[in-house]
Amino acid sequence: MADVDDAPWLTLLGWGESGTAGLTAASRQALDAAEVVFGARRHLRLLPPLAAEVREWPVPFADGIPELLAERGRRVVMLVSGDPFWFGAGTSLARHLPAEEWQALPSPSTFSLAASRLGWPLQDCTCLGLHAKPLTRIRPYLQRGRRLMVLVRDGDAVIELAGWLKRFGFGASRLHVLEALGGDRERICSMRADADLPGDIAHPVAVGLEVAGDGPALPLTPGLPDALFEHDGQITKQAVRAMTLAALAPRAGERLWDIGTGSGSVAIEWLLAHPDNQAVAFERDAERAARARRNADNLGVDWLEVVEGSALDALSDQTLSDQPPEVVFIGGGLSQALLEALWRRLPAGVRIVANAVTLESEALLAHWQQQAGGELLRLELASAAPIGTRRGWKAGYPIVQWRVAR
Repeated sequence: MADVDDAPWLTLLGWGESGTAGLTAASRQALDAAEVVFGARRHLRLLPPLAAEVREWPVPFADGIPELLAERGRRVVMLVSGDPFWFGAGTSLARHLPAEEWQALPSPSTFSLAASRLGWPLQDCTCLGLHAKPLTRIRPYLQRGRRLMVLVRDGDAVIELAGWLKRFGFGASRLHVLEALGGDRERICSMRADADLPGDIAHPVAVGLEVAGDGPALPLTPGLPDALFEHDGQITKQAVRAMTLAALAPRAGERLWDIGTGSGSVAIEWLLAHPDNQAVAFERDAERAARARRNADNLGVDWLEVVEGSALDALSDQTLSDQPPEVVFIGGGLSQALLEALWRRLPAGVRIVANAVTLESEALLAHWQQQAGGELLRLELASAAPIGTRRGWKAGYPIVQWRVAR
């Protein structure tokens, strides 16, 4: 049998609105044996009298971590909502400790409680934790007929969420507002997103959402309609963008540099490909840079990093050098100097895709393809257009695309 002194000193204890009534025997034993108990104010109000020292966790959350770590060696319990590792505090805390120093004793998550109240198969729902993130992140998941489970910070956030749904064209969606699940204050209200919501929605709160309405759902394949982006004409058009995204071949967790981002369309679709993807967009024009940020916010990928200024100048930034990309797209500002700088700074294996329209940039890509290899493609598109009383094909500018691995 392991020595008791080798037992983890910290217990991440799943806690709910039912207080100790909802604890397992193991969780109750850990709480009774604790010398120090940390928790948010709303958690501590449900505690019974304890022999342990009770401390309120500060706001912001990160401020409490040094205080917690200072108690190493004592028996410490940290009260966390529901399942510590499903949009919970466990992830933030565990990264500061080796695995042998802590244990987690989860209780039912808010998602599980909400599904049990609504009778929804949880495996068929999309679960989002937006209590500390912009509510616009819901945008990619607004697909008619889908069910979402959303954690939000408070009642005001529920009202804000309903406002976004109406703005996006999904005001007919059904909202199920679930307050204080599992406790004496539990309340469930259902209404359309465009109806009047209660003014006294209490924290903690979750929202079950049945998506309905006439708003444009975001397609799940590359090549979003151009109309979904705010732009001044400086945009990689839908068909070319779809082929460009196929060439970029996003994979989960990869980082993109989008040079000459314009409206941000390529970088935004890169981020939509997977929630763990990252992107840095470079744009010289201040107005276009601001537009790219707005597009990212409105399409639910607010973590797009927009660097305003020359990509050549930005390449000397040590922060960017410390986080090199897996993929680079050059949609604007193509030059000999830029390619030389990228070749010097990028590690081997980085995938590069460059699009060219002018004869000069075509010649540059042809030269580099001859020297560095890769694949050179010419993309030509035409659309039907009126010719007098009839129709004919109107050709767009051909695109020369170079695909290569550094």
